[in-house]
Amino acid sequence: MQPARCLRLARALPRVHRLARCINTQPSDNSSKPGPRTTSFGFRTVPEDEKESLVKNVFDSVASSYDLMNDASSLGVHRLWKDTFVSTLRPGRKGPLRCIDVAGGTGDIALRILDHAREKYADRETTVEVVDINGQMLKEGFRRFKKTMYHNTPQISFHEANAQELPPSQFTDNTYDLYTIAFGIRNCTSIPDALKEAYRVLKPGGTFACLEFSRVNNPLFSLAYDQYSFTMIPLMGTILAGDRASYQYLVESIRKFPPQPEFANMIRDAGFTTGKDVDGGAWTDLWGGIACIHTAVKV
Repeated sequence: MQPARCLRLARALPRVHRLARCINTQPSDNSSKPGPRTTSFGFRTVPEDEKESLVKNVFDSVASSYDLMNDASSLGVHRLWKDTFVSTLRPGRKGPLRCIDVAGGTGDIALRILDHAREKYADRETTVEVVDINGQMLKEGFRRFKKTMYHNTPQISFHEANAQELPPSQFTDNTYDLYTIAFGIRNCTSIPDALKEAYRVLKPGGTFACLEFSRVNNPLFSLAYDQYSFTMIPLMGTILAGDRASYQYLVESIRKFPPQPEFANMIRDAGFTTGKDVDGGAWTDLWGGIACIHTAVKV
């Protein structure tokens, strides 16, 4: 390189460096404004403040056909899982309980709790407060209970509320002996917030019990289950309920739910004590992990 050209390049470098510093210190339109917090809605990523309304739309759509679709999609097995869930908790064994069943709009779990306490232990004093964010689901549960002996008794009540923000004036601290949530926690925008509320409203020594779809452990069984879920369940939603999209979301939401050890850790993070991270400890797998029961205690 010629000496004169080298000299011109050397003189130009400081100006280039100053220009680079100027460019680097200019505020960025994207970096200066944090984006909205997001969460999953099935396989979609949506702003957190939108998920609640999206989930509400799903359950508004499926409320009247929810039991029919559960029967069709699980071949009736969901009833066995719910029976197992309640029987392992043995409500009424040590006397009347005050229970809260969250995301329990259709009353499936509440009815099983009251029946178990009455039939096994002659307990007619256990109570269940059914809580659901969706009014249409609560209407289905109320309609169902009108056909039972518990209708218009202190043993059952229905409340529209958000699992993540239970009104403290209505759901006070250290109140309940048993908190149940079945096939509902995966639909919460913030699972940690729902778990913290569960911890808040339970009495010391109270039990948290969650029945939820989970992670299948056997690879071949998992592959067959995925094939069935993603083809047959949305198809049955179309045929039986005229609503493919809602049942597509339900299948996707199952796959987005954390696996057993991860969810057990979330429960402990909320303050609960659990068993060891093994099947039969912090959780109990049903049908190879298609569904799972998680239990914990507030100490």
